[in-house]
Amino acid sequence: MSDTTSAKVIVYSTPWCAFCKTEKQYLEHLGVGFVSKDIEEDASAYEELMAKVDHQNTGVPVTDIDGVIVRGFDRKRIDEVLKEKGLLAHQD
Repeated sequence: MSDTTSAKVIVYSTPWCAFCKTEKQYLEHLGVGFVSKDIEEDASAYEELMAKVDHQNTGVPVTDIDGVIVRGFDRKRIDEVLKEKGLLAHQD
C-alpha cells in the first residue's frame, strides 16, 4: 500500500466486507498501490467518503482512483480508470 500523502487510489471499506477484501487483493495482484480507509473505525474517513459521494447512501467498497469514484467492486470500470490514469503496473 502507498503512503496517504501520495495515494492516487483510495479504497473506502469495512472489515466485514468480502467485496472490499477481494478488491484490495485484486489491486495488489495488479501491482497498484492504494490506501485502505476503514469507514467504520475512522470517522474522518467516513466524512471524507460522504463528501466525495455528496452524502448519498452508498455501500462499500467505494474506490477513488485519482479523483474518479467507482462504487462497488466493478472490476471492468476499475481496470478502465486505472488504464486512463496510467496507474496499471502491468496487465494480465
